[in-house]
Amino acid sequence: MARNIGSRYTAHQILGRGSAGTVWLGEGPEGPVAIKLLREDLASDQELVGRFVQERTALLGLDHPRVVAVRDLVVDGNDLALVMELVRGTDLRTRLDRERRLAPEAAVAIIADVADGLAAAHAAGVVHRDVKPENILLDMEGPLGPGGAHPALLTDFGVAKLIDTPRRTKASKIIGTPDYLAPEIVEGLPPRAAVDIYALATVLYELLAGFTPFGGGHPGAVLRRHVTETVVPLPGIPEELWQLLVQCLAKAPASRLRASELAARLREQLPMLAGIPPLDVDEPDAEPTERPYEEPGPSAPEEPRRRGAVPLVPGAVPDSNRDTHTSMRVPGPDELAGGARGTARAPRSPGQRRPGSARHKAEAVRKRRITLGVVAVLVVAVVGVGGWLVLGGGGDEAPRDSQRTTSPAP
Repeated sequence: MARNIGSRYTAHQILGRGSAGTVWLGEGPEGPVAIKLLREDLASDQELVGRFVQERTALLGLDHPRVVAVRDLVVDGNDLALVMELVRGTDLRTRLDRERRLAPEAAVAIIADVADGLAAAHAAGVVHRDVKPENILLDMEGPLGPGGAHPALLTDFGVAKLIDTPRRTKASKIIGTPDYLAPEIVEGLPPRAAVDIYALATVLYELLAGFTPFGGGHPGAVLRRHVTETVVPLPGIPEELWQLLVQCLAKAPASRLRASELAARLREQLPMLAGIPPLDVDEPDAEPTERPYEEPGPSAPEEPRRRGAVPLVPGAVPDSNRDTHTSMRVPGPDELAGGARGTARAPRSPGQRRPGSARHKAEAVRKRRITLGVVAVLVVAVVGVGGWLVLGGGGDEAPRDSQRTTSPAP
């Protein structure tokens, strides 16, 4: 059913749902648009509405081919909406769910596009704060790039900042998606441009490997890994590209590249990546872990959560869009220091068990049992053969000796 959004726009059908609201296919004075209608509880927050209006100039002024343009902001009664450019295509998460991982050339081409968009945003003083595959759109009507990649555009600028109001999130809270959060955010520092670079490098890793470098298990464990663990090389990735990834995943924000530098360096890699197939690695096992950062609320399911899928609203089930924007408590220094350090989630070749995992331990026990069994059989066999030689040898020699001593002399 169609509904009016303000006096200039009409929303016709739902395109998708996320933690912050619902995206509609709409119509405006200049033709089709995408309308992100924020949740009613957000629209009723007067402080958020005030910030929404304050951000209007910055969001409307962000104009770049690799950014989904915000054309208008609507505040009308209970409606709070961003009217955006309509992109005919799909989001990167949908493609990942379908293909699991991309060929390096296509992955790098997509990330280079997004880095261009971030460079323009950072130059305008805008930090995205929630870069992830769900917020990267692929324009299916645009010309194909290297590796057959469709042009990529970054969307949802400003949404994380709008939701992150002083009344909604205290200084002890984290706003973001666990798998893509930079270490400085986990440690409670204010988000600056470098957090977008870290998140974008995490997305590139995920496009190549099929899983994020520090994801898996409860979000609290994911946050700890961002701070305490280092990433290990992916089998089959060119060394130059890997070093670029490592630099952008550095724990220290100052060590990371700027968005414009990242875009240029990635495009330099493209000729060397042509023809390389998708990597063949298995995702590390998700190990059970304690939950030191969990907020009070409804009990969570015990099975591992894929890519930290946590709804913003307690008790809600993540929708098909798999939007994982969430609010969590900032862990204390003692909690961050309590986890294992190193590279506990190293990628593996297909079929190889991760050292220390439950499956790896079970397999080791099984191998030890087999070895002990083989040794026992060999011992029994040796003892049996030795006994046979003793008994059998005595029976053969006695008659011969007797025959020689009793035979008559010639």
